[in-house]
Amino acid sequence: MLVWLEFALCLLLIIVAGYRLSLYGDMIAEKLGLTRTWVGVVMVATVTSLPELVCGLSSVTLAHTPDIALGDILGACVFNLMLIVVLDFLHRQASVYTSAQVGHTLSAGFGVILIGFVGINLLLASNGSLPTLGHVGLNTPVILLLYALAMRTIYRYEQMRELPTAEVAPERYARTTLRQATIGYLVAAGAVVAAGIWLPVVAKALALQNGLAESFVGTLFVAAVTSAPEAVVSIAAVRLGALDMALGNLFGSNLFNIAILALDDLAYTPGPLLAAVDPAHALSALSAMVMSGIAIIGLFYRARGRVLRSVGWASLFLLAVYLFNGYALYLYAH
Repeated sequence: MLVWLEFALCLLLIIVAGYRLSLYGDMIAEKLGLTRTWVGVVMVATVTSLPELVCGLSSVTLAHTPDIALGDILGACVFNLMLIVVLDFLHRQASVYTSAQVGHTLSAGFGVILIGFVGINLLLASNGSLPTLGHVGLNTPVILLLYALAMRTIYRYEQMRELPTAEVAPERYARTTLRQATIGYLVAAGAVVAAGIWLPVVAKALALQNGLAESFVGTLFVAAVTSAPEAVVSIAAVRLGALDMALGNLFGSNLFNIAILALDDLAYTPGPLLAAVDPAHALSALSAMVMSGIAIIGLFYRARGRVLRSVGWASLFLLAVYLFNGYALYLYAH
């Protein structure tokens, strides 16, 4: 019970601090005159992925659980894509696939490339064929280059589109100064860092206590906790009518999560991270690719039909793949 209580406390801390972190990040963006669309894809996505960053680094350096680090990253990607189903259900006006900008397919497409690249290298590492560069895999610098290319391409695309920006939007945080927002941002970030350091240790104890594989615990339990800020912020954004910021947050978080994998590999000194983990993680990578493809089709085809006036068909397929991934990992863990 104590381990489960610690796990619940981590979840509560990340939810509260993660939401405040994103709120203060939005305040800073407004004060500096950044666009809301760019904030959703980059700034909000980056700060809501801070738990994955801290959890991954502490997993490979303090807890020595590389499986939890990789499981958290790929599990978070799968979980973020499942959150589209929740947003589709909450967005009562129309399907999210018809209401959102088609431009989200760009970030989703880059997600397919990055996640697929990880899956390929994971399979190469399983039979000792992974190219290395010192103590890291050769995939690490390539991932960082691909992430930089994705950010540059998305930025240029957003610049070419004529969308309402933060410069012409009414000021929402007039009573908050840039200094106050910065202090609040740093305090919330500190709370998320503390929970992220604590989480992998709790997850490892949870896996040992219940006889579960660390890959299963990392992919489902840890990923669900570290993805809590994405869930809280995206749901709040939809409630406020900012659907594109919500989707930008989810797709952008997946891109940043793969970049985190490169940082984890650099921090894991015994050797390439992908060579030290369970090959079963390839299942999550493939599931994330399939789910990204489904989201791209939904956003591009823009079907207006909804099942029982609740969610679109694409959302049902997303949910089915998410459940299949969890069930398959559960069978593998036992």
